[in-house]
Amino acid sequence: MTKRTILAPLLILLGAYLLLNQGGSVGAGSIFATFWPTLFVIPLGLFFHWMYFSLVGRQGIGLLIPGGILLTAGIVSQIASLFDSWGSMWPGFILAVAAGLFEFYWFGSRNKWLLIPINILTVLSLLFFVVFSIVPVLNYLSVVQPVIAVLLVLGGAWLMLGRKRHG
Repeated sequence: MTKRTILAPLLILLGAYLLLNQGGSVGAGSIFATFWPTLFVIPLGLFFHWMYFSLVGRQGIGLLIPGGILLTAGIVSQIASLFDSWGSMWPGFILAVAAGLFEFYWFGSRNKWLLIPINILTVLSLLFFVVFSIVPVLNYLSVVQPVIAVLLVLGGAWLMLGRKRHG
């Protein structure tokens, strides 16, 4: 592993942080508070994957469960931390468990009974994502509600007053 493989993603993340945090204070504490998932959780998830795929010769299939959970939870936490969206991103932690179990299923013996908890957790996570994302979407729609109302009125008027086709 070269210096470039470690330094390049760190520079990209720092640049993205500076772009998103214009006007805010920048210090070691704020960078640590924002990028803790990238510094600790995601590398640990990648470490478990590396151990499975390289170190133990695909014998320790159980390494994929914590690896998938930590990698997915790290990505969810990083997105929530960057955009301050913890209120709508928390179902990603349920999805993280499903991702770890799915990796275990996919690379393991493909025990069909594992698909039951995987599907239950995935559907539950997606359901919560939809439910907790409706409020931000409705708040956005309240801003454009007058435009939508005018378009609906115009569409209804066009349907009523438009030329009728004989068919």
